[in-house]
Amino acid sequence: MKRMICVAALVLALCQIALPASAVELDVAGKSAVLMDVATGTILYESNSHERLAPASVTKVMTMLLIMEAVDSGKIALTDMVTASEAAAAKGGSQIYLKAGETMSVSDMLKSIAVSSANDCACAMAEHIAGSESAFVAMMNQRAQELGCQNTHFANTTGLTQSGHYSSAWDIYLITREAMKHDDFMTIVNTKAYTVPATNMTDTERELHSTNALISNWRMTGYLYSGAQGIKTGTTDAAGHCLVSSAARGSRTLVSVVLGCEEVKTETGGTRVESFTETARLFDWGFDNFSTRTVLESNELICEVPVALSNEVSTVAVHPASNAEAVLPNDLELDQLQRTVTLDNDIVNAPVAAGDQLGAITISYDGVDYVTVPLLAVADVSASSFLLAKYNIGQFFSRTPVKIITIVVVLLIIAVLVWFRLYGRTRRYGRSGRRYRHHAYRGRRR
Repeated sequence: MKRMICVAALVLALCQIALPASAVELDVAGKSAVLMDVATGTILYESNSHERLAPASVTKVMTMLLIMEAVDSGKIALTDMVTASEAAAAKGGSQIYLKAGETMSVSDMLKSIAVSSANDCACAMAEHIAGSESAFVAMMNQRAQELGCQNTHFANTTGLTQSGHYSSAWDIYLITREAMKHDDFMTIVNTKAYTVPATNMTDTERELHSTNALISNWRMTGYLYSGAQGIKTGTTDAAGHCLVSSAARGSRTLVSVVLGCEEVKTETGGTRVESFTETARLFDWGFDNFSTRTVLESNELICEVPVALSNEVSTVAVHPASNAEAVLPNDLELDQLQRTVTLDNDIVNAPVAAGDQLGAITISYDGVDYVTVPLLAVADVSASSFLLAKYNIGQFFSRTPVKIITIVVVLLIIAVLVWFRLYGRTRRYGRSGRRYRHHAYRGRRR
């Protein structure tokens, strides 16, 4: 692999490139926070995002994800009826007050979990899917590992305070990102109010209202946020006020996670729930100070790649496989971006076909890689028959087995020659010499 910076790249010294003020001047209240651009996965803001903290009912994002996956896999159906056990009915905390033996559809249970954070429904669904809450918790932990969560361990399905139950803002984002792939999930978590039909043990309907003040002002006012879409609140004494939420503006969607926020007194004598105010601040900051911009165009000629085994040309140009966009601070100039080209080989051998991938280009800034795009050859390059044959012969004899066989053959030939030179001469002259007799001179007879 060869890494090089194309001539077109403008790389400034660190003392000249300061992170734009819009990208650093933000201080979010709470113990941990992360703000992500959904389409590109770009981190716009993070603070202690990998710290292990109590997640409260934000835990239920994972609970709902496993329910959605069970539905999609055909293991259960939204119309299936679920019976609440005594354990589920006695769960406590946020609940819709299920009774032991009460039945309700999967759909109604799921909406109760999303809208009013019903612990009893979360436990009932866990038992319905896995046979027991503990078995379902094991599934939660396994799924967390599969999603790459390194600072998460669940001890229950609800988020109630319990030893060994923790997560991080980053891990919660990973879980939420996976859950958002389910269309029904986003519809359910963005539900402001829902009426649960009467059941086998109730004669009246249950009116549910969202715990998320960014989308509903039924429980508290002053927090509605235009474009907010769910997702899940969580509050316990140990965790403080937590919230994972998404918001859309134009073609962009952001996801925010805040953990460990507080409810503080205001100067007017009221209170302010920081999980809602800080999430709104994060969204405004992300939408106002960042934008999606084109950083590569497919018709750009990035650089020339050396070509061997051709009599036509010595190089071939490469271009990006597609246009590329990145979410960047508005006050960052495009010529401050660094373009790093990585070639698959220092020299490419002909023949080359237009569209062959010869490397990749990465757009980065201040040590952050924003996008990587394959680089493709712009034209065909034919190979010289003579050069190609010569190359193939050289490649054949450069193989280790061929080298070994060649050496063995040469050694055998040398051994045969030596044998003929030494042993063959002995056989030819040695025996005839032994038949030669010396006779004493007796003089000439007379």
